[in-house]
Amino acid sequence: MSSHPDHDWVEVLRAHCAQSSQRKVAERLGYSTSVINQVLGGKYNGDLKAVQTKVEGVFMGLSVNCPVVGELPRDRCLDYQRRDFAATNHLRVQLSRACPTCKHFRGKQA
Repeated sequence: MSSHPDHDWVEVLRAHCAQSSQRKVAERLGYSTSVINQVLGGKYNGDLKAVQTKVEGVFMGLSVNCPVVGELPRDRCLDYQRRDFAATNHLRVQLSRACPTCKHFRGKQA
C-alpha cells in the first residue's frame, strides 16, 4: 500500500464538498448525498471504513497491492470486492479466491 501524508480523510472529504458539492462528491464516490452528509456530521452508522477507503482512493491517491490485479487505487479494490461472482470471468474467479483472505477485504457490503 502506498503511503500518504497524515491527512484526515474526513477533512479531505469536507474540502472536496466545499469545492464542488456534496451531490457531486457523492456521485464520484458511489454513495448517496445523505451518506456524505451523515459522515460529515459524524452521524453515519454504516460502514465508515468503506467510505474512508473510497475517499482515500478517489481523492487522496492511496493504493493497495492486489495479488491478482497489482497496484490499484483503494476505491477500485473495494469496487472489485463488491462485484458478483461470475464463473465465466477469469478475473472475477481469481478475485473471489484472493479477496476474502486479503487484509483489505471489506466484504460485499454496499
